[in-house]
Amino acid sequence: MGARESARLVADLPGEDARLSHLLQSGGYRSWRAKVEAVGGCAKPVRLSGSTVWQASDGRAVREFEGSILAACGNRRESVCPSCSERYAADTFHLIRAGLAGGKGVGESVARRPRLFVTLTAPSFGPVHNRPTTRSGKPRPCACGTSHHEHDPRLGTPLAPESYDYAGAVLWQAHAPELWRRFTITCGRHLARALGLRPRQLTDHLRLSYAKVAEYQRRGLVHFHAVIRVDGPDGPGTDPPSGVDAGLLEQVVRSAAYAVSVDTPDSAAVGVRRLGWGAQVDCRTIAEQEPDDPARLVRDRSVSAYIAKYATKGTGHTVGADTPIRSEQHIADLHVSDHARAMIETAWRLGGLPELAGLRLRKWAHMLGFRGHFLTKSRRYSTTFTALRDVRRDHRFRRDLAELGIHDPDEITVMNDWSLVDIGYRNEAERALAEAIADRAIHRRKNRRPDESAVT
Repeated sequence: MGARESARLVADLPGEDARLSHLLQSGGYRSWRAKVEAVGGCAKPVRLSGSTVWQASDGRAVREFEGSILAACGNRRESVCPSCSERYAADTFHLIRAGLAGGKGVGESVARRPRLFVTLTAPSFGPVHNRPTTRSGKPRPCACGTSHHEHDPRLGTPLAPESYDYAGAVLWQAHAPELWRRFTITCGRHLARALGLRPRQLTDHLRLSYAKVAEYQRRGLVHFHAVIRVDGPDGPGTDPPSGVDAGLLEQVVRSAAYAVSVDTPDSAAVGVRRLGWGAQVDCRTIAEQEPDDPARLVRDRSVSAYIAKYATKGTGHTVGADTPIRSEQHIADLHVSDHARAMIETAWRLGGLPELAGLRLRKWAHMLGFRGHFLTKSRRYSTTFTALRDVRRDHRFRRDLAELGIHDPDEITVMNDWSLVDIGYRNEAERALAEAIADRAIHRRKNRRPDESAVT
């Protein structure tokens, strides 16, 4: 990106012309741009000041730097930092893909294991505007009598807001992580029963591994997309018993989903609620190659791309979804739909009840009550984010060493001394330029990747 192109990008920013002119004409512009490009145009970088020294084994300093640098914020949410979330999505893709096809330290034999792509949904807390279809896929009118278009803002909102069970919806949201935990335990118990084993004996014969991501539906409730895989007793490197296949795994998943429930704390205001999964449980066998029956099978690459996409999303319901609610006035000032506001207000109100204090609903009101991690996996599923980042860091280190003519990393000791100066850019001109750099970097990376179709 040249100086002229950068100038055009922020020409319409009021009051920023002088700052922009000073930045572009100063001798430090190229240095500033290089720092921003090094963090991919991060929207809110950490500004550090200090020094680094690369010292050889004979005591010589082979590389020295003193001054300021930028460090990427690392936020996974696309609404906060498109650049860092795009990197997070790429890492998620490789993490999920490794558990389906091997690689990144996982054997390719996992591609032959029984594997399912499972979707678990929330129950109904009242009828909402939707786009129903016939068995042939032809759209038909909603219960309100309207045939909604796909971008209709009424979709997902209650038909009768005054009778919608907002308390139940928020409480279900808060207990969704516990429901998932109980679901995974129950899957193991039901699988042991199907094989004629005691639950404690199951790990002597096989292991259940999973990776899941939470996605917000239009009605403001999460549902979980998960990859579930069966391995042998020692994990991905061993085969499960011969009688375990995708068909048996699907039976176990469905029976476990219908069996689990969790009771809310007793409250004089809302009573005790017994919460479970919704009636809609979708299971699809994951195929190595192009599936013959798309309705029942999905490709492993498509699943990886689908989960990676939703790992970077927020609620999709409010511009304040990444900012905790501070007060009732804060709720009133949010630019959100009436339905989203009602969810947030309900979470705030219930969060003030002493008997529900353990749910920390006020802390998570901006997430409509959901307080779980968006992406989780079992320990044996595949590699980790830390391992992926370590590999990337080691690659950059070895590349820099090669430029210095050094081939043995053990010959170098790196000494860092950095301190925090500030977070973010200094003005709107810098932010606009960084955004343009981020857009260009994201576009360039996406063009280098093969097409990854989503699960439908």
